Amino acid sequence: MEGLEEIAPEPVSEAAQTVAESLGEVWKDFLAHTPFVIASFMVLLATWLIVVLVRRFGWHLFQRTTSRKSLRDLFVRLLTIVIWVLGLLFAAMVLFPGLTPAKALGAVGLLSVAIGLAFKDMFENFFAGILILWRFPFEEGDVIACENITGRVESVEVRNTTIRRMTGELVVVPNLFLFKNPCEVLTNRVKRRVSITAGVAYGEDVEESVKVIETAVKACRTVRDDEQVQVYPEGFGDSSIDIEVTWWTGSTPGQVRESIGEVVTVIKKALDEAGIEIPFPYRTLTFKEPLKLREEKG
Repeated sequence: MEGLEEIAPEPVSEAAQTVAESLGEVWKDFLAHTPFVIASFMVLLATWLIVVLVRRFGWHLFQRTTSRKSLRDLFVRLLTIVIWVLGLLFAAMVLFPGLTPAKALGAVGLLSVAIGLAFKDMFENFFAGILILWRFPFEEGDVIACENITGRVESVEVRNTTIRRMTGELVVVPNLFLFKNPCEVLTNRVKRRVSITAGVAYGEDVEESVKVIETAVKACRTVRDDEQVQVYPEGFGDSSIDIEVTWWTGSTPGQVRESIGEVVTVIKKALDEAGIEIPFPYRTLTFKEPLKLREEKG
């Protein structure tokens, strides 16, 4: 083609020389920047050491501030997060000398928005965990019930809460689930009220039956004597007069089960000894036509 000059290919030796010169410049820049890299690593190491010291001794530091374990843990965790953020910012400014605090904070703001949009659920659980720890509705060791999860709290972390079911399984529950749903703290107090229904036959003396049951329940080992035992006739059942028995016992599920077992046993024994009948359901069968009886010949 006319008017176009022929472009000669660059010799291989010249291309290799150009690549070598570029690598040399990169290596010189790296060596020149090495002190900044080492200094930034030293800053990160110092930050890590400070965080370790805060985690080890921070619990004792906040012991005078509050007696609640969950609140002390929250203070320590928030303090470690702040230390890590400041340490990373300072390490970035050391690594890049032209980076100012204003630019660093602006970059952190943009990065936090992007991370917040990408990990929305994670941050929701994080802030829910902070609110749970701050409001301390329950502590480690409490027995709670939330939806279909009932068990003992083993640890309350910023993002998750681990609960050990009464049957032994370990459940890791997101804090947002506990924050949004109603949560019953079964061991918020050392005592808990329990109710069962007993029944006596219609032909028995109800007042005498109430006295017998009340005396038997008060003598139980698992029934607290600092609260009143309440025994009241409740209604007319299918085959018995229903009597509601209410008492106070320990708050843990194991104590409640043990107490119910003891109370049912002593009520049965006391009514038997008093000669009071505990009825069982009766069934009456009716037929439209008379039944024909047939005598079998032996």
